[in-house]
Amino acid sequence: MRLLSLIAALFPSVALADIVEIPGPNGPLAAEAITVSGATHAVVIIPGSGPTDRDGNAPQMGLNSDTYRLLAEGLAERGIASLRIDKRGFYDSETAIDDPNDVTIEAYAQDARDWVTRAAEIAPCVWLAGHSEGGLVALVAAQDPPDGLCGVILMAAPGRPVGQLMLEQLEANPANAPFLPELQTIISGLEGGDMRDPETISPILQPLFSDGLQRYMINLFSYDPADVARDWTGPALILQGNADIQIGPENGERLAAALPQAATVTLAEATHMLKRDVTGQPYATYTDPNLPLHEDAVPSIVAFIESSAPGE
Repeated sequence: MRLLSLIAALFPSVALADIVEIPGPNGPLAAEAITVSGATHAVVIIPGSGPTDRDGNAPQMGLNSDTYRLLAEGLAERGIASLRIDKRGFYDSETAIDDPNDVTIEAYAQDARDWVTRAAEIAPCVWLAGHSEGGLVALVAAQDPPDGLCGVILMAAPGRPVGQLMLEQLEANPANAPFLPELQTIISGLEGGDMRDPETISPILQPLFSDGLQRYMINLFSYDPADVARDWTGPALILQGNADIQIGPENGERLAAALPQAATVTLAEATHMLKRDVTGQPYATYTDPNLPLHEDAVPSIVAFIESSAPGE
C-alpha cells in the first residue's frame, strides 16, 4: 500500500485498484475499489439479482458481460472513483453469511449504506448506482441515507414489483408455455406471502423455487419500486436502454413519474447490460465481455454527477 500511495503522489491522475473489506454479519464484505487521486466523487456499484459478481458476471448462469468493470474503468478515466461490491454470501463476500439465499432487500440495503460510508473515505460525495435489482436496493438504502450519500443512479432498474416482471419474462419464452399455469400460481402465492413445498413443484422448476429462494422472493416481491422511489427527494438518474427485453422502458417511465426531480437518459438500442444490441445475436451483450458499454452510458452518468453534486 505504501508503494501505491507513492505512485499516486507522483502521478496525481492515476487510478489504482485494490480489494477492500468492511465487516459483515459473520465475515467480511468485499469490494474492488478504484481510487483516483483528488477525486471528489465515488460511485458504489450494486449488482443485479442472483450470483452476479462485482464485474457484472455470473458464470454459473452464462453471464459474462464485464458491465460493472467497464463502468468503473470508464468512470476512473473521467476522474471518478468507485467501489464494485460482491454481495453478501457470494465470491469475496462468501463468508459474510452462511446461506447466500438467507437475505432480504433491507439487508442488502444496509450493506449498501455501509459501503457508502467506506466510499466516503476515498471521495466526499458518494453515489449509489444500482443495476437491475440493485436499483431497488439503492432506493431502499436511500430511505435512510448515510452521511456522504449525494444521489442515486438507477441503471435498468425495475419500476414495477419484481414478481410481475419475473412472470412477464417467463411468459415471453415460448418454451415455458407448458408450465405457465403453475408458474402463475407459484408467483401469485409468493406475492401474497405463501410458500410452496418444493417437492410439489414440477422438477424442472424446482431449482427456481427452493425454500431459500422462495423466502427471498416473498421479501423481494413485497416492494413496489415506484412507491419506494417517492421517498427519495435527492438527485437521481434513470438510465434505461430501449432494447432491454428484461426490464422494458416502461419501468423507467414509472420511476420517472415517482421521481419528478430525476434526470432520465434513454440509451438507444441498448440492452439490459447497457451495451448496444448486436443484430441477430440477442444474447451477445450478456456473453461477450469484449463488447464495450453503450457510448452514452458513462458520459451520461458523469454529466449527471457533475451537474447534480452539491455546490456544483
